[in-house]
Amino acid sequence: MIVQPPSPDGGRRVAIRGEYVGTAYHLLDVVEFLRRAGLPESDTTLDAPELIEWRGGGPGAWAADG
Repeated sequence: MIVQPPSPDGGRRVAIRGEYVGTAYHLLDVVEFLRRAGLPESDTTLDAPELIEWRGGGPGAWAADG
């Protein structure tokens, strides 16, 4: 999964296996995208670099600068 940097509205575009799946506005959205991709919620670790590539800030970055 790749989570793009925050946009001006705070949303972050999300792609899984190279396919755009939606825009996350908070961590629960990221968890939901992972669930839809077939990853059990109990296995979800949002700071696992082998699972999620956070661009432009980690899981705590949601508001765009500026």
